[in-house]
Amino acid sequence: MPAQALLQVRVSAKTWLADDIAGFELVPLSGDELPTFEAGAHIDVHVPGDMVRQYSLYDPVGLQSSYRIGVLRDPQSRGGSVKLVDTVQAGDVLTISPPRNHFALHDNQRDQSILFAGGIGITPILCMAQQLASAGRAFVLHYCGRSLSRMALIDRLQPSHFGEEPQVHVHVDDGAAEQQLDARSAVGRPSSDKHLYVCGPNGFMNHILQTARELGWDEGHLHREYFGAEPIETSGDAPFEIEIHRSGEVIVVAADQSAAHALLDAGFSLPLSCEQGVCGTCMTKVLAGQPDHRDLYLTDDERAGNDCFMPCCSRAKTSRLVLDL
Repeated sequence: MPAQALLQVRVSAKTWLADDIAGFELVPLSGDELPTFEAGAHIDVHVPGDMVRQYSLYDPVGLQSSYRIGVLRDPQSRGGSVKLVDTVQAGDVLTISPPRNHFALHDNQRDQSILFAGGIGITPILCMAQQLASAGRAFVLHYCGRSLSRMALIDRLQPSHFGEEPQVHVHVDDGAAEQQLDARSAVGRPSSDKHLYVCGPNGFMNHILQTARELGWDEGHLHREYFGAEPIETSGDAPFEIEIHRSGEVIVVAADQSAAHALLDAGFSLPLSCEQGVCGTCMTKVLAGQPDHRDLYLTDDERAGNDCFMPCCSRAKTSRLVLDL
């Protein structure tokens, strides 16, 4: 991202939203309004230690004087969340990106939205519920967690926060049997006016999405946002070539190098964010060759088309890919 696009913000408040989940309120240093955003948007946060991590915005859409993010302190992650939660305090200055949205609500007033949140996945899902309620649109929300003490923003799901009483269901692993999530019943049968949105741990998301597919849902009505990718076996990776369509230049991607970094090393500008194939920021059009898709962003149908890939994580099944660069 170009340096001039980045924003300087101050942490105006740090609070605990649940066990191991910290909330940060960010206000602009300049005194100007922050850029607007729609539900599902996230920002890049430059974490001390030269790390960049993505966090969803959960404050009400249209509130431009501050942004609010929730951060799960996960010792099993790549280290950014632990650093942010352990070291950043109220008064500190952070660098962030403007909001980006790869998880937006389908724009049809007549649609019914079925929202699923697992754990910290409540942050974008809560924002969706707020936006839907403000627009008078129908939705059902299912919030799942291990225990109430680990479920952030549970107080924000009261009917008073949404106007008319919505259908909000809380499912707790250590709770009574009758409130456990029945995925097939919650997902329900597909219809042309239903869209499903899910965010949370990978296993939770895969379960919801697989249930929907088994029930006959169309991929175009299934929307997801992953927080991170599972480790990928890379010991069998081999070098491959990238051909730049506009110049004919050929770049060799080493076995231990990502296509994105090979392009950057060769002097090409490429937007990067998550570098895990989660956010879709670096998606690049493929004109020839077959990608080895390793992302979590594209649908199965999009992968089968082989006309785009994520150079931050994906590689090639053929010896060369021709990119629209």
